[in-house]
Amino acid sequence: MIFRETELKGAFIIELEKLEDARGFFARAWCQKEFEAHGLTARLVQCNLSFNKKRGTLRGMHYQAAPYEEVKLVRCTRGAVYDVIIDLRPESPTYKQWLGVELTADNYKMLYVPEGFAHGYQTLTDDAEVFYQVSQFYTPASERGVRWDDPAFGIEWPETDTRIISDKDESWPDYAQ
Repeated sequence: MIFRETELKGAFIIELEKLEDARGFFARAWCQKEFEAHGLTARLVQCNLSFNKKRGTLRGMHYQAAPYEEVKLVRCTRGAVYDVIIDLRPESPTYKQWLGVELTADNYKMLYVPEGFAHGYQTLTDDAEVFYQVSQFYTPASERGVRWDDPAFGIEWPETDTRIISDKDESWPDYAQ
C-alpha cells in the first residue's frame, strides 16, 4: 500500500500497490503492520456498507463524540463518490479545514479519516456503494454531525441537478466549538 498524508494532519489517501500480470492484479487492501508503521490506528471493529441509488445523494457530515471517537477507512466499491472530511480538533493546525477526494471503484483509493474528523460524501454516479471500516462500535448517544453546507467550513461540493439528503442530515446545526 502507498500512504500519502494529506494537507490535513493525520489524514491519508491510501493507494493499492498492485502486482499486475495478464490475469489482472493482486493488492493488499489492509495490513495491520503497515498501518502501525505509519503511526495509524490499526484497530478496526466494524465494517459498514452504504448503497446509494441516485447520483447526488449526500450523506454527512457525521462523527462520534468522545469517548467514542472513531477512525474510518473509506473506499468506494461501486460507482464514484466525492468524499469529504473536516478537521474538528481544536488543537490541530488544520482545525476547521476540509478536504475532498474522489473515490471510485476504478481508482481503488481509500481515505483514512482520523479521530476528531467529521465525514461525509456525495455520490457522483447512480448505484454508488461505499465500504468503510471503523475503530469504534456505533454508539447512538455519541452520534454528532455538522451541516453539509455550514458556512464555517465552506465546503465546495460538486454541482448536481438534484441533491438527496435525509431530514436528519439536513437538520444538523451550524458548527459551534
